Amino acid sequence: MVVWAVMATVLAGVLLALLLVYRRQVKSACRQLAFLKKHKTNLRLSTTLPFPELNELSDGINEILDRSREIERAVRTGDEQLKETITSLSHDIRTPLTSMDGYFQLLAQCESEEERRRYIAIIQGRIASLNEMLEELFTYAKLQNESYELSLEQVDLSKYVTDTLFSFYGELNRRGITPDITLCEERIWIQANGEAVRRVLQNILKNALEHGRSQLQIHLGRQDSRAVFTCTNDVGNAGAIDMDQVFTRFYKADSARTHTSTGLGLSIAKGLTDRMGGSITAALQDGLFTIKVAFPGKFEK
Repeated sequence: MVVWAVMATVLAGVLLALLLVYRRQVKSACRQLAFLKKHKTNLRLSTTLPFPELNELSDGINEILDRSREIERAVRTGDEQLKETITSLSHDIRTPLTSMDGYFQLLAQCESEEERRRYIAIIQGRIASLNEMLEELFTYAKLQNESYELSLEQVDLSKYVTDTLFSFYGELNRRGITPDITLCEERIWIQANGEAVRRVLQNILKNALEHGRSQLQIHLGRQDSRAVFTCTNDVGNAGAIDMDQVFTRFYKADSARTHTSTGLGLSIAKGLTDRMGGSITAALQDGLFTIKVAFPGKFEK
């Protein structure tokens, strides 16, 4: 009996000691949590005793802390991007509006019919530019909605490339650019949205004309079972182009923002291409900037 009594006493002492240590660890965790609530820090909850339940609880709390910090960083990044977006939009939209205001004043004071026609043509051009910018913003906003879907069907990529090139004939001629065009003789069919394909091609060619100089190479062909469209143009200051950012919204290689565009063209092209199951990449080599778009395709003579 004495032995059992001693063993019971020892066991009770051990359990009491464990209880005290357990409570001390819980209080330590509470103090750590109070500190983490008051201070912005990357510290994590820690335990010093091998209690499985406490370690599991600590790991769960640390996981919640990590997620909370990720959400906070995402919100902060989103706020910064929103500010940049507002700044970019205010500049891009204000430029044609300011220009139109000036030409409207000149138009009101003009007495020459020839000058009036010239100012009206300029104002119409500015309005068209503004409409195009707003359309780009509208398209970009739709692409940010994950539930936005494009209706896909079999379309003739060869025809869309040809039609788009013809639509740029006047602009190419005005700039004195004779493009080097290579189109495969096969008809190329892809699963895509016709209007989206047209928009992708137009944005790529607009980018080439806006930032290119005198060289323009267009190629449409096949690589294995994929239809590949490439557009290559020479650039004046290759060192100013950040290749990691060319598909980023509002990115412009010219920091002075001298071109009247939103900087959304290639970002929209990428968004539409991705939605149609294609791929789009950019490369810069020896002063030549190349955009390459590829889709799974079917080919027929």
